[in-house]
Order: sequence, then C-alpha cells, then structure tokens
Amino acid sequence: MQRPPPEDFLLKETSPHLGGGKVSGDKLTSTYDLVEQMQYLYVRVVKAKDLPAKDVTGSCDPYVEVKLGNYKGTTRHFEKKTNPEWNQVFAFSKDRIQASILEVTVKDKDVVKDDFIGRVLFDLNEIPKRVPPDSPLAPQWYRLEDRKGDKAKGELMLAVWMGTQADEAFPEAWHSDAATVSGTDALANIRSKVYLSPKLWYLRVNVIEAQDLQPSDKGRYPEVFVKAALGNQTLRTRISQSRTINPMWNEDLMFVAAEPFEEPLILSVEDRVAPNKEESLGRCAIPLQMVERRLDHKPVNTKWYNIEKHIVIMEGEKKKEIKFSSKIHMRICLEGGYHVLDESTHYSSDLRPTAKQLWKSSIGVLELGILNAQGLMPMKKKDGKGTTDAYCVAKYGQKWVRTRTIIDSFAPRWNEQYTWEVFDPCTVITIGVFDNWHLHGGDKPGAKDSKIGKVRIRLSTLETDRVYTHSYPLLVLHPNGVKKMGEIHLAVRFTCSSLLNMMHMYSLPLLPKMHYIHPLTVSQLDNLRHQATQIVSMRLSRAEPPLRKEIVEYMLDVGSHMWSMRRSKANFFRIMGVLGGLIAVGKWFDQICNWKNPITTVLIHILFIILVMYPELILPTIFLYLFLIGVWYYRWRPRHPPHMDTRLSHADSAHPDELDEEFDTFPTTKPSDVVRMRYDRLRSIAGRIQTVVGDLATQGERLQSLLSWRDPRATALFVIFCLVAAIVLYVTPFQIVALLTGIYILRHPRFRHKLPSVPLNFFRRLPARTDCML
Repeated sequence: MQRPPPEDFLLKETSPHLGGGKVSGDKLTSTYDLVEQMQYLYVRVVKAKDLPAKDVTGSCDPYVEVKLGNYKGTTRHFEKKTNPEWNQVFAFSKDRIQASILEVTVKDKDVVKDDFIGRVLFDLNEIPKRVPPDSPLAPQWYRLEDRKGDKAKGELMLAVWMGTQADEAFPEAWHSDAATVSGTDALANIRSKVYLSPKLWYLRVNVIEAQDLQPSDKGRYPEVFVKAALGNQTLRTRISQSRTINPMWNEDLMFVAAEPFEEPLILSVEDRVAPNKEESLGRCAIPLQMVERRLDHKPVNTKWYNIEKHIVIMEGEKKKEIKFSSKIHMRICLEGGYHVLDESTHYSSDLRPTAKQLWKSSIGVLELGILNAQGLMPMKKKDGKGTTDAYCVAKYGQKWVRTRTIIDSFAPRWNEQYTWEVFDPCTVITIGVFDNWHLHGGDKPGAKDSKIGKVRIRLSTLETDRVYTHSYPLLVLHPNGVKKMGEIHLAVRFTCSSLLNMMHMYSLPLLPKMHYIHPLTVSQLDNLRHQATQIVSMRLSRAEPPLRKEIVEYMLDVGSHMWSMRRSKANFFRIMGVLGGLIAVGKWFDQICNWKNPITTVLIHILFIILVMYPELILPTIFLYLFLIGVWYYRWRPRHPPHMDTRLSHADSAHPDELDEEFDTFPTTKPSDVVRMRYDRLRSIAGRIQTVVGDLATQGERLQSLLSWRDPRATALFVIFCLVAAIVLYVTPFQIVALLTGIYILRHPRFRHKLPSVPLNFFRRLPARTDCML
C-alpha cells in the first residue's frame, strides 16, 4: 500500500462566494455564476469638441488623462485636431481604489511640457451602477472646467459607471492593474482572448504507378521512388520492384493539412542513380483546394497527373529548353471521416471526425470559472525582487481560452468564466498557468513564457449539474524533484442536456468509424500526431496576440512519449496494482485450499456443490455478486475530481540522476561518461526484461511441444492420457467429474504433499527451444 501524498499536494475543497451569492434553486442566476464578482469603475472616453488651441502655432494635439488616486491612464493623442474621437475604456479595480474623486483631464501634447486644457471631476459616491443585461450607459457631454472650477472652453463626451467583470467593456478596457505595462503590443499580450485550433485533415496520397519516365541513363534499370512534400512534411515511397520506365508502387502516404490550405502538395519522381545520389525525373504541384474530400470508406476516383521535367541544353551559344512530360497515376483525397489526433490519446478533449456533416449533436455544456491562484512562486526578477505575471490557458476541443495577465502578483484573481459544448463525456479539459515574459515592449530574442503548472479534469468523473469548487495544487517536475508552484482555484460545472444521449455515448466507439474500418498503423499515428501538434502550435503562434509555441506544446503534452525511468517505474507499479486484485484472489483461494479458516472452506464446499448440481446458477451468481460489490462501494465513491498524484507518478521518490536523464535533450548533450553510465543501466534493465520475456517464451514452447513429438516419450504419454481422458469423460457425467475435481483441489492439507504435483512435474520436463539459442 502506497503512502498518501503530502498534505500540501492534495486537492482542497473550497466555498467561494460565487456569482455575488445570487442563488435560485440549484442554479445561480447571474451570467457569471461560477466566479466571484469583481467590482470595477469604468470610464469610457468617447470624444471632445471645441477644444481651444494652446500651442504657439495655434494648433491642438489633444489626449485625455484619466486619474484615480495613484493610478493614471492616458488615451492616444491626435495631431492638430480640436474635435478628436478616442472611444477608449478605462477600468479601475474597486479593491485598489483609495481616492474618492475621479479626475478626467484633457491635455495638449507638447515637446517640453503638456498644456492643461480642462478637466471633469466625479465624486465616486455619485457614480451609477450597471449590471448586465442592462443596456450600456449612454455617454454624456460634460463642460470642461479649469483648475479653479470655472467653466473652460471645450466639451468632453464621457460615460462613467460601476460594473463587474461581466461588463461588455471589460475585455478591451485598459486596466489599472496593468498601469506599468508599456507598448501597444505588450497591452495586447495581457488581454483575455479566445482562440480556435485550425481545422485539420488527413491527406491520403495513394501512389499507384507512373508511365513514360525519361531516365538520363537509358542503359540501366531505373530505381524509382516518389517523394511527396506538404509544407515541412516529406514522405517517400519504397523503390519500385518493377525496374522499368513504367514503375508500380500502390502505396499510401499520409499527411496532415490545415485549413485554410496555404501550400500545395508537391510530388517528384526520383531515380536513385548512386547510393547517395538521386536524379529527378519530373515533378508536379497539386493545390489542396482541388482535392476531393471523402466522408466514408468508398474509394475516390483515380487520376493521371502530368509530371514535367525541364532540361536546358546548349546549342552553340543559344540555350534551348526541352520539356519531357511523363504521367503518374494516383488517388488523392482529404479524409473527413477520421479524427486528427493532435493531443495525447489519454488526454483527448475532442474525438469528433474532421467533416462537420458527421458530427453528432452535443450532449451537454461544460462551464469553467477560473477564480484565482494562491502562493505562486517568483518566476523572474524585476528591479532586484522576484515577480510573477500570471495568466491561465484552458483547452477543450478546438477552443482555447487565455485569461488576462495579472501583473506582479503571487495571488492573482482572474474571475473569468468560459463555456464549451460537450460531444463526448470521456474527454479531458486541460488548464495551464503561465508567467508572461512579453510585457515591456518588443519581444526579447529567445524569451519564453514560463510554465507554472497545469491541471487536467476528466468530464466523466464529474457528476452532472454539480458545481465543483476546488483548489488544485500546481505540481511541476524539475530536474531537482517535484515542486509545488502554487494552487489554482477553479469552479467547474458539467450540465447534461439529455441523460439518455449521454448513456448511449458509452456504447459507441471512442473514435470515428474510419479508424476501425481503415485503421492507421501505430507509427503512422505517432508521425501524424507530431505533424498535427507542429501545425497547431505554428498557427496559434501567428495569431494576434500569439499563443506561443511553448504554451501549446506544454498543453498538448508534446514530450510525453520520451523515455523516462521514473515513468517506466510508475507504469510497472500501475500494472502490479491492476494485477494485485488477481494476486489477492489467488492468495485467498490458496488459504481456502489449505483450510486456514475451516468454516469458510466448508461454506465454499457447499457453494461449490450447489453450483455443480445447478450449473444454470453460475452466471447469475457471478453478476449478482458484482452488483452487490458495486452497491457496497457506492458509499465510498470519490467526491472530488482526480488530480496529479505524486506517489502514483513516482515523482517524489525519483533519483536525481533519473530526473536529469528525463530532462536531457534528444539527442543527448551530456558528457560521454554520464551517457555510458546511463547506457549500462539501461542494458541491465533490458537484460532483466529479456530474461522474463525468454521465460514466457519457454512456457509457451513447452505447451507447443506437447503434440510436436520433439520429446517422443512425453508426447506419447500425453496422447495416451488424452485418449483415456476422452473415454472416461464420455462415459462419466460431467457433473460428477467437476465435483470430484473440485473436492480434490479443495482437499485437506493432511492429504497433500509438499512436492510439486505430477502434471506440473511433467510440464517442466517438456523441451523448449532454448537449446537452439546461440
């Protein structure tokens, strides 16, 4: 039995004040009902008119400064404009408001010192409140005043109100929390955003044959293969067995393509003229927009494509271009019936096929409230002190969401709520927390957002219509061991629209039917998954603001297939845990056979005799027993979602060198003596595995040798035994045979010998093929 993980690494149930506490029956009524309400003061600066000229030149370059206590936000300025329009929103967190007066000042941009034009003052106690779904507050014209409170020239159109993060103005507003952030790019980098993964297709290229190829050397048999490239994916067929100018292949090449299709499929026919030398016999480019799409297993029509080869020859001083045209016969289609796997199959969040026509209706809605984080570690240094600028990314299906970045806080409060449609309950949502390194104008070369940790929640482990509020530990494995980076506080609700539809989902295949009718090989799936993750990370990193490559790869578990001694140990103990039940049953039966508890053994005898006399009761008894076990265990059912388990992962007991090996690059960058030591360690482990596999093979070969006459005496004995057994079983009723066998197996220890039984002795003496091994 494993020890429980440390208290600090456990899930904690919480009771936050969700949705401002408005509860109606079981459901909360507010649109933001899974997060805590955060109050903000909003100021919308719309436009100004009739502003006076302040410069010597008689022009005005106006901008607006919104000031509340120590917080100050400014609009962009306009050159030489007395009627400017800004339409910018400023949001000040109520928690941090220390002043009682809001000051909105219009200034004239100047080289030396900006000139004061006029201002409008608001008493915070007089500002109205607005709660959606109320209509937005209409902006009003306010006459500007000078510093003494007298009327000044010019008017400013403003709207000022108190609201929450549910306000429509919230996502695009300038936040007082981000007052230290400079540059428009950096401001875009801190805002919340929703992204969509590109629509991915499998592209199947069935290369059948080619005709009329023109090799340069007519005197040799060509060694021809086809090379196909799509973006940075390159695949090639094997060399054709028919070494003629009309070669045949009939081979499938599989690619991943993403909409919108940007690059064509480029095919070239190559002739291997020497071991490391290839000659192109022609090429063609096929735009994917022209490729047929199929939704089922019916084959699409084949087509002949022209492949062209251009040769430039010199005739005296003139260049002459000769064009050879050969043909290639292919069947190309975009597969809409498969699901393109871009995530690890264990943590898939979407299992639908590519083609939208094949989608089933949704079975429910997943709602996620990202409340806050606690106790985050400092991730970088700024002005000599540790700081963290945290944001969250959540991924489910094709929809990625990114919260706003909370500047310089170890206990950031996001309180943002997101919703996803659910098409399959056996899926996983992933939530990651990251530190933003792109805040102060311009990306530093090589700067990457740091990972703070992530949480996975499997929807099938959640009860429907229940709000789960828990604080999840953010656990990250570092080269020096497992480390808790803080805690993230989430509220999750899975609402089911039709219980019948959801129950029906459990009877359907996990993947679309094309994966079973025309299955892809394991190596194909691995390569295609790698290509899919590369395409998704590249496309999302080109969004504005970008969802960076390191974020996408961490969320999609790109490195999970790499060798790890720690993970191998964890998987071995998981197998032992599964087999533990069978081993326990075996030990219990051994105790029954050895009469450790005579009363239990007598009861088993009685049950056995009843089942032999009434065999029709065997299956009902088994299923009734399983039913009673299930009902009994219902009292101890898990009440919390599962979370990262450091004991199960063997993260807390891993040797430092094993962790160092896990974090090593591929190929390795370690010194040769370290690599030699690790190689020797792997050899010793592989030697033990080799011995176990050899022992299993030996037992199997002994079974085969029962009838192979490899040992003529052993086979003769077995054949005679089979004949006698057949005659005895024919003349004796089966129930009597079963009864005698059972009573013999359950006999009292007084009638047992300590030596192995005769059948076991016979089996161990049978020959295996170990004698033939070198």
